[in-house]
Amino acid sequence: MRSDCRLRAIVVASVIFAFPDCAQAFDLTGAWATSADQCGKVFAHKGRANQVTFRNFSGVYGGGFIAEANRLRGKFENCAIKSRKDDGQTINIVVACASGIMLSNVQFFIKTVDDNTITRQFPGIEGMEVTYHRCKI
Repeated sequence: MRSDCRLRAIVVASVIFAFPDCAQAFDLTGAWATSADQCGKVFAHKGRANQVTFRNFSGVYGGGFIAEANRLRGKFENCAIKSRKDDGQTINIVVACASGIMLSNVQFFIKTVDDNTITRQFPGIEGMEVTYHRCKI
């Protein structure tokens, strides 16, 4: 009986270590700007908690968004993530957004280029995409 338990443990461990990337989702958390060189002009730290927020006139420098565990924030929008599906290099996110005057559901298709670069794609509009860079602020 003991050898059977050991064998199971070895098999489980070998499966986990053989496919380490299968269970890991892309970490989208952080501040993302359309130009890596403009991160300091788009984002700032504010308040006692040193929270990342948008600077005044951040849109002049290309803008961006802030991704947190359960929401995405833009300069004028606050979106709760309703669902997320990672499929290799593509992330499909559905969010419920609230702006100053309305609520809406938005679907994001994001392609990961590398750990610090993503591209938002717009299905149905061929060639339309926006590249974002992770800001280290």
